[in-house]
Amino acid sequence: MSAFKQLVTHSQKISHFNHLAAIVGWDQAAVMPSGGNQARSNAMAELSVHIHSLHTQPQLADWFAQAEQESLSLQETATLRELKRQWQQANVLPEKLVQAKSLAGSKCEHAWRTQRGQNDWQGFEKNWSEVVALSQEEAQIRAEANGLTPYDAMLDIYEPGTSSTSLDSLFNDVKTWLPDLIDQVIEKQSSEHYLEPTGQFDTQKQKQLGLEVMKLLQFDFEHGRLDESVHPFCGGVPSDVRITTRYDENEFVQSLMGIVHETGHARYEQGLPKSLSGLPSGEARSMGIHESQSLFFEMQVGRSEAFIQHLAKLAGSQFDQHNPALFAQDNFQKLYTRVKKDFIRVDADELTYPAHVILRYEIERDLINGKIKHTDVPDLWDSKMQQYLGLSTQGNFKNGCMQDIHWTDGAFGYFPSYTLGAMYAAQFMAAMKQSVDVDGAILSGDLTPIFSWLSDKIWSQGSVLTTDELVKRATGETLNAEHFKQHLIQRYL
Repeated sequence: MSAFKQLVTHSQKISHFNHLAAIVGWDQAAVMPSGGNQARSNAMAELSVHIHSLHTQPQLADWFAQAEQESLSLQETATLRELKRQWQQANVLPEKLVQAKSLAGSKCEHAWRTQRGQNDWQGFEKNWSEVVALSQEEAQIRAEANGLTPYDAMLDIYEPGTSSTSLDSLFNDVKTWLPDLIDQVIEKQSSEHYLEPTGQFDTQKQKQLGLEVMKLLQFDFEHGRLDESVHPFCGGVPSDVRITTRYDENEFVQSLMGIVHETGHARYEQGLPKSLSGLPSGEARSMGIHESQSLFFEMQVGRSEAFIQHLAKLAGSQFDQHNPALFAQDNFQKLYTRVKKDFIRVDADELTYPAHVILRYEIERDLINGKIKHTDVPDLWDSKMQQYLGLSTQGNFKNGCMQDIHWTDGAFGYFPSYTLGAMYAAQFMAAMKQSVDVDGAILSGDLTPIFSWLSDKIWSQGSVLTTDELVKRATGETLNAEHFKQHLIQRYL
């Protein structure tokens, strides 16, 4: 067997264990009883160590050296590139650190579920201090191995090839025009009359509505399912995608669009190239591209007038005991394009969302680079929240720095993906509209032309291309944030 084929066989073995880890992680977040957390955390840490040991077996270095001398196709060369990148990412970390970080993250995340609701910063900080310390240790090790700053070394896990220098430039530009645009739109909308949901919206009916919308978005229920969790997410594996949402019986708006968002993630996973299953070249290109798909579904398609027409009709038939005027298309359009300065990122509108992301990026960048301490975060959060959105979170930890799940397990470097994703999504839509009648497809109820374009340009490519190559092939240019700015101006002004 050639060295390349040996690497492929080894990678597929690792993917089987990653499959188990993904499903166990979903179970922990969605259905596991709270009393099972300690034993589950120990089991997951053990699994993390085992996967890490498979990534770092000594014979791999020889296989890579030999494979690089073999005659490979373009796709095989890309696979080798991604296999080596994955190997190098794992090989720099000592086993003890992998285990310690997994245990600390599980402990912190599990306690956070209760602590957040209790606004218990002190309790949270005790657990989080260990997560931060271990993440800083990891970042330093990766930085020294890759010749990067600590934060850029973490960022590279989620966004290969992206640097904080490029993000600083990108986000600093956004900060020059976004605050004024938000104020203009809020002023424009202040005179608009609309109805907000009132009364009770049964959870089961909300779920049924969500399932109907997932059908419209052609989710494959043979290879996935919808469940409930504290924090909405998409997990599992391409052959068994698990998406979750959370329900509030006082309204259905957030849950429904949360399902649209997570379905975008899921369709990407379900559309990845099956011929490359079990290989890193068959996985999602980056978290920014992953978020581009969820935000393409949620923002580009989901809040368009054509799609709102379907949402209004489906919701109206599900909640027929409520005021019919609530489900008029014009009212739904106003509900789903309402701009408001508020505290919670996951509930934020399309326009204020980048401010939430930039705030988190700037804090985590300085935290991982050692410029600030983790105890500085609440005051910094309050300061930046006042600066970007005019809101104070002083003493309000649950709606401030404790609101997100990402930092509880040390996922530093992840947050920029959200706004990068929004920018990519706008660029993909601009390119798609040159060859696809997007509104016509949505109005017809058959969104196949949209999904065929995404499948051809994005999903089926996996990680065979680099991010820049993928975006340029799909749109004719690398990331151009002007598409995002123009999309916001066109939709909201």
